[in-house]
Amino acid sequence: MWLTSSSVGRKFVMALTGACLVLFVTFHCLMNSVAICWPAAYNSICEFLGANWYALLASAGLALLFVIHIIYACWLTVQNRRARGPIRYSIEKRPAGVEWSSKNMLVLGIVILAFLAVHMIQFWAKMQLQEIRGAHEAFPPAAGTIFLQEAFSLVWTPIVYIIGFIALWFHMNHGFWSMFQSVGWDNTVWIPRLRKIGCWWTSIVIALFIAQAIVFTVKAHQNYYKTDPALRDQYKEMLAPMFEKDFGPDAVQAISNMPYEQIANQLRQMQAHYNRPEVQAYSESEPNFAGQLETLNRAVELLDYLEAADAPAQEAAPAIENNIPNN
Repeated sequence: MWLTSSSVGRKFVMALTGACLVLFVTFHCLMNSVAICWPAAYNSICEFLGANWYALLASAGLALLFVIHIIYACWLTVQNRRARGPIRYSIEKRPAGVEWSSKNMLVLGIVILAFLAVHMIQFWAKMQLQEIRGAHEAFPPAAGTIFLQEAFSLVWTPIVYIIGFIALWFHMNHGFWSMFQSVGWDNTVWIPRLRKIGCWWTSIVIALFIAQAIVFTVKAHQNYYKTDPALRDQYKEMLAPMFEKDFGPDAVQAISNMPYEQIANQLRQMQAHYNRPEVQAYSESEPNFAGQLETLNRAVELLDYLEAADAPAQEAAPAIENNIPNN
């Protein structure tokens, strides 16, 4: 097949997969921009793009494109180095920036791959992968802003991300116009135009990514994603599916009608009641008791995490427990 047996075919596959990845990076940039302007809407997008069939299909297709792009990049690199022999690069008149990136596309790709691994560990593994596994964690998988808080509160996260974005700029800036060259748009009229379009496109996308990393870092260190009232109410709503499963629809209705502060106090009281030895001894034969206790523990763990930056809430928690009768 000419897509694998010829150099032209392999370059065409590189160009096609590269174009799809450029579009995905642009979409991802726009999606992250929502987190700056409207964090609650960002969580809604994360919920929509959870473990639904269309999201899983898109994720599988994206992963396949990425793997094909890497394989063909390595294949073409080995082929070109064998063809050049001991002389790796001929003398050509190219702009300095493009010349450097064209000579180091593989190295840039490795840096981007390492950055992508960090990004997936911090987000995808804790969100969509948790839904796929059916894992029960304290943080709801759709709570994307919580994972922004967790990731960007670390000192090294923005450093790693900015390095990754810079490598992505060089890689995309060269790849944008060269993918058109690979499919035959190699002429003195269009290549200069495509270089300018690619530079502007890539620069805008990467500038937005870097701005997002800075904003996320500032807000994470301010504990914005923990203390914002609108986000807290949204996190409360994310508890509903867990409670519907273990406590029934009436519990969901009760949670929906309570303000955040009231539901936090109520759940702590319920957890304290369920953890009493006499209650556990009496209810150990109940089939739903273990699931209900696990749901309460997860919910309270989430509430404790959110209120860790809220000193009044930390002082109020012991007072609530002291009001619970011991008999």
